[in-house]
Formats: sequence, C-alpha cells, structure tokens
Amino acid sequence: MLEWAQYGYWGLFAVSFGAATILPISSEILLLSFLYAGLDGVTCVLFASLGNWLGGMFTYYLGWLGKTEWLIKYFKISRHKIDKAQVWAKYKYAEMSAFFCFLPAIGDVIAFVLGMFRVKPTAVAAYMFSGKFLRYILLLYGFKYGVEWLL
Repeated sequence: MLEWAQYGYWGLFAVSFGAATILPISSEILLLSFLYAGLDGVTCVLFASLGNWLGGMFTYYLGWLGKTEWLIKYFKISRHKIDKAQVWAKYKYAEMSAFFCFLPAIGDVIAFVLGMFRVKPTAVAAYMFSGKFLRYILLLYGFKYGVEWLL
C-alpha cells in the first residue's frame, strides 16, 4: 500500500487544488501533517498556495461560464436580488472579496459568484492568491511557534 508522503509536494498541490473546488477536502490538515513529517515549510506553503489558488481560479471560471438564469430557475433567487448583486459586483470593492475565498464553505461560493458576475479576473486572481497565501503562512507560523506558546 502506498503512503501519502510518497506523493510529496505535488500531492499537496493536488489536494490543495481540489480543496478549492466543491470537493470536501482539507488542505490544511495535509499541510500540517507534511510539516509534522518534516517536509520543508516554505516549499509546502508555496505548493499549497499555488494549488489552492489555481483551484479557486478554476471555480471562478466555472462561475464565468454560468448564467444568472440558473440562479432563478434552480435556486429560486429573485431577479431583484440578482440585479442588486450585479450592481454590487460592479462596485470597485467587489474584487477585494476574493481575498476571503480561503474561508471554509463560503470561499468556493465567493469565487463562483465573482466569476458569474464577471468581476475583473486579474484583480480577483491577485486578491484570491493573497488570502490563500496568507492563510498558509499563518498555519506554518502557528505550527512552528504555536507549540512554544503552549509550553
């Protein structure tokens, strides 16, 4: 039987990519287990960040392919609410919400909706990467120094 560590950094990349889609996977647990196993922290953060960011952008572009009529038909959201959300999406701060795509459960929805409302892709990519990268940096810092705080 193959061990998870055999896949190394690329395995972390793949799991992080999947975690940024609708798949119920936790890239944080795998990252922490890799750190515990002694893999390089900086490399882990880079692979996890890139994988999670690309997965988030994949979800964003899936949203880009979506149609607002689907929201009305399948989710029973009123045209009024959709129009209100589209006005918000055109507001200059809407792209900053991509920073919060790292959040569990709602992060994927944020990415999808930003894509559906065609919020500027370059700004979304930059804010999304910033949020995801910062999350993994904080996990690395907490792993390295958090235990010392408890002692």
